[in-house]
Amino acid sequence: MRAYGFSAAGGPEKETFLDVLVPVPGPGELLVRVRAAGVNPGDWRLREGSYGVAGPAVLGREVAGTITALGPGVEGFSVGDEVFGGCPGMVGGWAEQALVTASFAAHRPDEVSPEEAAVLPVAAGTAHDALEDLGLDAGATLLVNGAGGGVGIPVVQLARARGINVVGVASPAKHGLVAGFGAVPVAYGDGVLDRVRAAAPGGVDAVFDLVGGEALRTVAGLVADRTKLRSVADKLLARELGGGEVERDRSTAVLTELARLVATKALDPHVTQVRPLDEAGEALAQVENGHAVGKIVLVP
Repeated sequence: MRAYGFSAAGGPEKETFLDVLVPVPGPGELLVRVRAAGVNPGDWRLREGSYGVAGPAVLGREVAGTITALGPGVEGFSVGDEVFGGCPGMVGGWAEQALVTASFAAHRPDEVSPEEAAVLPVAAGTAHDALEDLGLDAGATLLVNGAGGGVGIPVVQLARARGINVVGVASPAKHGLVAGFGAVPVAYGDGVLDRVRAAAPGGVDAVFDLVGGEALRTVAGLVADRTKLRSVADKLLARELGGGEVERDRSTAVLTELARLVATKALDPHVTQVRPLDEAGEALAQVENGHAVGKIVLVP
């Protein structure tokens, strides 16, 4: 079957279309005919070698599709079911058929399109788990550093749905987007601490960082209780500053809840581009260059 991935770890020049065998589902796995697949920063990081995969390998961490086969020991799913979920090892989704981890898969409601469902496991799943990890009560104030990105947009929505006030640090071009989902936007750069304090005069109860580096170090000082600091962009620095990373709960229960929120219009996955698999290289380049607004989906 036709798939898109990379021949060896390295830059974009290593990306290529691959002719690979249809995978056979192992224990606890589903095989699905892919209807939509998400594009994430983790895809280019995998290609460049950050996760130790030398290649060749098929890219793609999350998909929605129709089950065509079940691996041994799988319960709760049947051939023909419409599902979505994460791919084993976070690889293999940009193909005509792909494996999905059954324990990190859920049935797709009719009210949720394949394109919407395909982008829930990674970005919205991370957002959900971050909020569970932080354990904020309604009325608390959360600072989201990088609120205009793929994880920032769902965390703003999910936090607001819980009654949490959100201040979102984002580039000015994304302020309208961030405000539209219920956060108070502020700009990066010199004076960011003053701008956040003006937006949240009662103080900040937690920080969720999606940027890392000096941007994280700067805003970390806004939260007195450093155990309420989480980063997915700079885990080492977050730990150095007294916080930590997000503990992921890659489960059917989380995906089912996210799909319910989309079905009831409480969560907008914000899919802004649906592109054919032929344009996988261009789609990944947009994400890698930071030029993507919202989520990009590939359709075989």
